[in-house]
Amino acid sequence: MEYVIIFEGEKNGCSAYVPDLPGCIAAGETIAEVRKLIAEAIEFHIEGLQEDGEVVPPPSPDLPVQIHPGMLAELGNPMSEIE
Repeated sequence: MEYVIIFEGEKNGCSAYVPDLPGCIAAGETIAEVRKLIAEAIEFHIEGLQEDGEVVPPPSPDLPVQIHPGMLAELGNPMSEIE
């Protein structure tokens, strides 16, 4: 499954969250750090849902995504580490 990840730049770092997985968030000082942390958070979140016998929500098929040009250069292909 491939989930949309929203990355947001902050003055003191950046953060990311997964709209289809409420509560699945990560924050750090660099995009590279947040990419790693959000991948771990997704895995942990899904494992927790499965252990609790809850349904893992499927990815939304038509979630619109906007990417700031400056952040796109830093992100590269964020999904490459998650797949």
